[in-house]
Amino acid sequence: MEFTPRRLFGVKPSKATFLIPFLVSVLLVGSQGDSNAALDNIVTERMAEESHRQDSAYLLIFIMLLTLTILTIWLFKHRRVRFLHETGLAMIYGLLVGVILRFGIHVPQSMSDVILGCAVNASPATLLVNVSGRFYEYTLKGEVTPGKGHQDDEMLRKVTFDPEVFFNILLPPIIFHAGYSLKRRHFFRNIGSILAYAFVGTVISCFVIGLIMYGFVSFMKVVGQLGGDFYFTDCLFFGAIVSATDPVTVLAIFNELKVDVDLYALLFGESVLNDAVAIVLSSSIVAYQPAGDNSHSFEAMAVLKSLGVFVGVFSGSFALGVVTGVVTAFVTKFTKLRDFPLLETALFFLMSWSTFLLAEACGFTGVVAVLFCGMTQAHYTFNNLSPDSQDRTKQLFELLNFLAENFIFSYMGLTLFSFQSHVFNLLFIIGAFVAIFLGRAANIYPLSFLLNLGRRNKIGSNFQHVMMFAGTH
Repeated sequence: MEFTPRRLFGVKPSKATFLIPFLVSVLLVGSQGDSNAALDNIVTERMAEESHRQDSAYLLIFIMLLTLTILTIWLFKHRRVRFLHETGLAMIYGLLVGVILRFGIHVPQSMSDVILGCAVNASPATLLVNVSGRFYEYTLKGEVTPGKGHQDDEMLRKVTFDPEVFFNILLPPIIFHAGYSLKRRHFFRNIGSILAYAFVGTVISCFVIGLIMYGFVSFMKVVGQLGGDFYFTDCLFFGAIVSATDPVTVLAIFNELKVDVDLYALLFGESVLNDAVAIVLSSSIVAYQPAGDNSHSFEAMAVLKSLGVFVGVFSGSFALGVVTGVVTAFVTKFTKLRDFPLLETALFFLMSWSTFLLAEACGFTGVVAVLFCGMTQAHYTFNNLSPDSQDRTKQLFELLNFLAENFIFSYMGLTLFSFQSHVFNLLFIIGAFVAIFLGRAANIYPLSFLLNLGRRNKIGSNFQHVMMFAGTH
């Protein structure tokens, strides 16, 4: 090959001759890097498509569960079958699907998987991997079950109960609908008793459950059924978690049974408000432990600190819910949104849902905030809405409430078999049932006796028994 006398890139021909192989190699390396990047993009797109297809299949499973539940509910109502409630039915269907997914379905392994070993002391939440000078970020999803491929673990992980989905998507419409459709006169007529059960009763249940569980775990250590450290503060933390009653099941069953309005107000009010108490109790129990001290003893100042936190959380949640409702009422009153019912309904829906998310983002409890938002919206905003929007908002939240309730119970039933970190200890389970039962009894019966001393409309023994057993779920 001959070269012209002209300079190549400003270099004399003799020197350019030696540079040509180098330039060719650089171009080859560059093109190879581009081809690798393109190949990576193709692989990533294919994985995204496969993941999308699987996610659609998993979501379809839940939709079919809801469809089957609705058809069975219709059949039960048509045949006047009353021995099984729809919530139990949804959970049974979820259990059956969970068994099929856990033991009957196997996801084929991808041939592109690469397993490399690396010794670390703890599982990193995020991992950066250097592959040929390109960095890739990976997020921790969970432990791979021994004897199963990680594709099967991924399938079970995607259908397992996700707290974020529950709290941010499923729970807000249920609580808002309860506040929006609540008979406010009966609620505020019993507000003193509701606050007593929610605040004082939850604290009593927490400490009774904690004391009983501490006795059980001490006994389990003696008989060799429990290893490791299990402190009294750990038992109190467990008591704080389980002492808060669940409003979803209360609402679902009581709405169907058409129970007494005062009983409904007492149980519903307690189940919603004690959420704030349980949050503060659990965080306070952690604050009781001095920094750097393994004795798990209590600090006196932590009591006052937790009391202040509780007042702040509850009052902040209450104020946030009321303010959001009032703002929506002003917007609907002083604008002409009522001329556009679709926009009016959309604004009402978004403002109501954002109350829960705003409260959680600010460190308050969204359940309390969205409850009082619903009550404020019903008292003020509802009268400002156009007739079309009034009907739409009622029907919209009634529909969302029905779907969310049944979805939750199907979700819970399915999770029993899809959850991958079950640890069954029969003695601990028995102890927990006994502790919860006695803790609830120590809450309801003494407080009801004291409250009846100052109530005109007494809380009867039958009501107390219902409240006792309704709070042990």
